[in-house]
Amino acid sequence: MTFLLDPFSTAFMLRALVGGVLVAVLCGVVGTWVVVRGMAFLGEAMAHGVLPGVALAALLGLPAVLGAAVSAAVMTAGVGLVTRRSRVSPDTAIGLLYVAMLSVGVVIVSRSRSFATDLTAVLFGDVLAVDQGDLVFIAVAVVVGVVVTAAFHRPFVALAFDPRVASTSGLRPGLAHVVLVGLVTLVVVASYQAVGSLLVVGLLIAPAVAAGQWTRRIPTTMAAAAVVGALAVFVGLLVSWHASTAAGASIAACAVALAGLSAAARAVVGDRASSASTPGADAGATPAPAPAPASAPAPAASAVVASVDARPAPDRPTLDLAPPARQEATPHS
Repeated sequence: MTFLLDPFSTAFMLRALVGGVLVAVLCGVVGTWVVVRGMAFLGEAMAHGVLPGVALAALLGLPAVLGAAVSAAVMTAGVGLVTRRSRVSPDTAIGLLYVAMLSVGVVIVSRSRSFATDLTAVLFGDVLAVDQGDLVFIAVAVVVGVVVTAAFHRPFVALAFDPRVASTSGLRPGLAHVVLVGLVTLVVVASYQAVGSLLVVGLLIAPAVAAGQWTRRIPTTMAAAAVVGALAVFVGLLVSWHASTAAGASIAACAVALAGLSAAARAVVGDRASSASTPGADAGATPAPAPAPASAPAPAASAVVASVDARPAPDRPTLDLAPPARQEATPHS
């Protein structure tokens, strides 16, 4: 137990653990929808797009979180504008803006001799430097992310299956997509302090992938992803303490390793279940019974519909909307 608990007896390691677990919860909730919707590339682009904002904030003496938020908002607006105003696909627009924002950030850093912020901390994070103010900000981000995700659960589900059905049902898929992109932006801004802008995607996607191997319902996947992410934070901090490695990179690597282990375990369990359900798998197994005689083929869908239409209608009152026939008056004899 000393091996596991001694590192967290110090204040900075305890703050790192609390901040990392909060980030894992936020990433587990939002990352589930990122995996379901196939938005991993957008998350990667957002993570890299915060660099120019962080660099400008450092030059102007502003909080780095504010610069990251502004940069991510510009990235989001740019993707939407390019997608709507041109024939470029969303993936192409994301790729172009991702490279543009990253190059602008590198240019700002390279031209600024007075750049005081450690670029390594921006790119790879510095979870060991998390203070009380950072914990409060991450906690507020977790509350906002969970509340917004719960409020938009139905639109997100409809958007994941069919945007046309969501539009017909009045669930506003366009707004749901914008909100989901905003949640990804919130995750990137809240998490870059812990794991850095380059590694945040690992904590965003890997726990959701690991949890998705064993769950089928979205709320269950979110909860399991949060647990997997918290475990990755705990193990990553232990590895960083005992092996003197970078904490952010260790956390991201542990998250990806847990995703790989989960997929491998699921494959093994699936193989055993399929082999156990196969009749005659053992050498001494009794032969399988003869198959039952083939039944008549099921009627085609059109035949079923036709037979239903051909059934006599039940005796029930009907409403005759035709006007009554005019009757000629007959003279009385």
